[in-house]
Amino acid sequence: MSCKCPSQTDSTTSNADLLQKTEQHPCYSAGAHQKYARMHLPVAPACNISCNYCNRKFDCVNESRPGVTSEILSPDMAKEKFLFVKEKIENLTVVGIAGPGDALANWPEVRRSIELIKEASPETTFCLSTNGLMLPEYAAELVALGIRHVTVTVNCLDPQIGARIYKVVTFKGESYRGETGAELLIKNQLAGIEYLAKRGVLVKVNIVMIKEINDSHIPLVVKRVKELGAFITNIMPLIPAPGSVFEKYPQTSMKEINEMRNLCQLDIQQMRHCQQCRADAIGLLKEDRSQEFRSCSSNKQTGIGEMKKTIASKKYKIAVTSKYGKLVDLHFGHAAEFMIYEGDGHVFQLLEMRKSAKYCLGMEDCDEEVSRRKAIIATIADCDAVLTMRIGYNAQKMLKEHGIDSIESCYTIENGLAQCVKQLSLQEAI
Repeated sequence: MSCKCPSQTDSTTSNADLLQKTEQHPCYSAGAHQKYARMHLPVAPACNISCNYCNRKFDCVNESRPGVTSEILSPDMAKEKFLFVKEKIENLTVVGIAGPGDALANWPEVRRSIELIKEASPETTFCLSTNGLMLPEYAAELVALGIRHVTVTVNCLDPQIGARIYKVVTFKGESYRGETGAELLIKNQLAGIEYLAKRGVLVKVNIVMIKEINDSHIPLVVKRVKELGAFITNIMPLIPAPGSVFEKYPQTSMKEINEMRNLCQLDIQQMRHCQQCRADAIGLLKEDRSQEFRSCSSNKQTGIGEMKKTIASKKYKIAVTSKYGKLVDLHFGHAAEFMIYEGDGHVFQLLEMRKSAKYCLGMEDCDEEVSRRKAIIATIADCDAVLTMRIGYNAQKMLKEHGIDSIESCYTIENGLAQCVKQLSLQEAI
């Protein structure tokens, strides 16, 4: 199927220019993935949905799958690293943002990263991946920013199927489960795809094929997104991530994937060269060089290598939410006490346990009792950060207004504390 780009583009991007950029985009053009390199910037750690196939594990250098990264970059660090990598990889044409969380759940950081790199390298093609939950909120900004390649993951059209794939959908501070959450997500995904496609954005739709859950439903998804103006679909095998709900599900075979692609090819062109890349992937699709650049330094006064090695001697105080004192396994809104730790990134000491009222008392009370919530934040006002399994947008924002960072983790407290200090010290270094 030939590449025919939509005719509606803004004044800064002609059809010919968009076609050229697409032909040099390794994810959108089958002929480009062996010629042109891409760079994923891990500037989006937070996610607003919880998928049963996902386990967003940081610092896993030997694992290659979506949601995995070995570092989180600030916008300034992302620009510096991009410039360093571009000097080393001449055929770098695309900068993508694919996590490790969701790009639009971290929109201020994502937008700033794109703006900084665009100023330094206006010829670079930018793209991002999203679950689509916040597309109705930010689609207009994406278009205005000049983003012409957006990937949206749409796994189903039926909320009953979605309820088996998604655990929680968090939208504007409220958490929705089951069919209610899935229906909200699907509605926003489809509205966002239609909006972008009508404005000249090339939308690639990713679909994770999960046996006995959505596999027979995929042709309907493909037909619907085509109607909305999608440019291409990418049917991917489930990777049973350790620690995820689906960790014991069978991985979809490539024979099954290709049979589904062949069927759906009758409706819309199929991507057949996807590598299901890490959130910090660098280089050609089949030659990920991200590990080569994890210790990179541009030899400037403040290089990334120096930043990464700079674990501050300063001690940080961190409030942790945990059910039994072993894992970071409790939602911030459900915590009735905080474990207060102090440490420098290597050694941590549990100082005390602090009782607190719960931040969220349920759907009916979640937007009320501002004074109670302020009292809860006052309980941990001397802390640099909160380490928690999950935290809603409003709570995260309120903590930030009081100078407290919020960092999500779902592993041991020891591991989470080390990651927390690393992120705090990197933020101070820039």
